[in-house]
Amino acid sequence: MIVLQRLSKSFNGVKVLDDLDIEFGEKQITVVIGRSGGGKSVMLKHIIGLMKPDSGKVLIGGIDINALKKKELNEIRKKFGMVFQDGALLDSLTVFENVAFPLRRHLKISEKEIKDRVFSVLEDVGLEGQDSKMPSEISGGMRKRVGVARALILNPEIMLFDEPTTGLDPVMSDVINNLIISMHNKFKFTGIIISHDISGTFKTGDVIAMLYEGRIIESGTPEEFKNSNNPVVKQFISGSMEGPILI
Repeated sequence: MIVLQRLSKSFNGVKVLDDLDIEFGEKQITVVIGRSGGGKSVMLKHIIGLMKPDSGKVLIGGIDINALKKKELNEIRKKFGMVFQDGALLDSLTVFENVAFPLRRHLKISEKEIKDRVFSVLEDVGLEGQDSKMPSEISGGMRKRVGVARALILNPEIMLFDEPTTGLDPVMSDVINNLIISMHNKFKFTGIIISHDISGTFKTGDVIAMLYEGRIIESGTPEEFKNSNNPVVKQFISGSMEGPILI
C-alpha cells in the first residue's frame, strides 16, 4: 500500500531522514516509534505529500506522489484520514459540524445523508449525544475521539495517527488505543501510528518499526520487538538512561 524508498530530508544541513526504507502493509497497523525530534512526524508529512524529500520516493499504491501535479496529489489525499496530536478541531464549530466538515467539502450529498453518516460515526467512537457541544465543552479524550470520527467520515483507505495518546492519562490512553483497534477491525484501513506510548504500541501494532538517526533500524511484530537484542531498541522500550541512546 505505502512504500518509502531511500527517503532523505535535511533541514539547515541536518539530516533528519537518511535513505529511509520502509513498507507499510495493506490493512495492517504499523506503529513507528523513536525519539522526540527524530523525524517521525517529518516522515508522516512526506507520506501525505505535505513535504517533498531531498531524494527518494513515496509510493502510494505504486504511484510516486512526488511526481504528481497538485490536482492528482489531491485525489491521492482523498485516500487518507489524519488524526492530529491535539485533535485539530475547529473551535467555532460544534462536534457535529466538525465531523460533517469533510462531507460538506468533498461530497455533494443531502443533509439527511450527512446527518445519518455523522451520527453513525459518532456512535462508533462512543460520542452519542455529544453532537451539539462545542470543542471547549468536552474533555481532551473526547476531542481526540471527535478527531478520529472526522478522519473516518469519508471511509479512507489509509489512516494516519500522529501521537494519538499525547497529553492523556493512562486510562484515557487505553480508551483511545482500544478505539483504534475497534475502528480498524470495522473499517479495515491501512494504519500508521506515530507514538511514544510503548504499552499502546504493543497493544495496537501488527508491526512495529523503530526510527533512529534517520533510518528504520528494526521492524517486526510486537513479540519480536519485546525479544529484540538490538541495544537501541532495548533501551528505548525499557525507558532506561543506560545504553547507546545519548541523553
